[in-house]
Amino acid sequence: MSTNELLVEREGFVATLIINRPEKRNTLNPLILLKFATYLDDFAKNDEVRAVIIRGQGDKAFSSGYDITEIPTDVKEEFKELLEYKDPLEIGMGAIENFPYPVIAMIDGYALGMGCDLAMTCDIRIASDTSRMGIPVSKLGILYPPKSVRKFINVIGLANTKEIIFTGRNCTMDKAKEMGMVNYVVPKAELHEFTYAMAEEIAGNAPLAIKGHKYIFNKLLYYQALYPEDLAKIQRMQADSLLSEDLKEGTTAFFEKRKPVFKGR
Repeated sequence: MSTNELLVEREGFVATLIINRPEKRNTLNPLILLKFATYLDDFAKNDEVRAVIIRGQGDKAFSSGYDITEIPTDVKEEFKELLEYKDPLEIGMGAIENFPYPVIAMIDGYALGMGCDLAMTCDIRIASDTSRMGIPVSKLGILYPPKSVRKFINVIGLANTKEIIFTGRNCTMDKAKEMGMVNYVVPKAELHEFTYAMAEEIAGNAPLAIKGHKYIFNKLLYYQALYPEDLAKIQRMQADSLLSEDLKEGTTAFFEKRKPVFKGR
């Protein structure tokens, strides 16, 4: 990864992490996710950063997802063993969830796939009125991770989560706001000022209260655990999807800009 693919800015008690891959619509990759964890862990060592904003470089995309060129489409059965390995995605998203202070997603442009997941991991989401959000995994043939499904259910409810995942549609901001995917939708020209004003307001509140409340929120949500046998079955299903002909077809169709022809195998 180029050293400037994730930029950091600081002003007062507010820090900004900027995904700096505008030529690839700010797609995520393993090293960017690990950098999230590195910076957030560093911020957490003291109380000098009391609010974090995550945004994409430019106005085309917050993040259009995980870099699809890095999704394996020609792997062997041994790949199943890797599902037990804690991957960079889990590390990066976990660092956002566990950061002691609020993290705000400033969404300008596309927030799709893991880019949408990244936004939903943040505590607050503020979007420009021209943005789009969606999870197209069902269009690609990928089984979405249980932790991410739970995250969406916690934020927007079961019915809305089913619609988002089953259809794979990109939502307008009116629809996203209706579902509860974003807290605020503001005119594009006002997004920066509005977001930073909220971050500064949060950072100006009592640190012990803010940290304590985020800790309580996390603990109240963490009780939703899967039984070991259910988790094992899901891991097998994930492995099947990653080894499937449908995944190869879905990713090929994506690059060829055509509708995929799935066979269910």
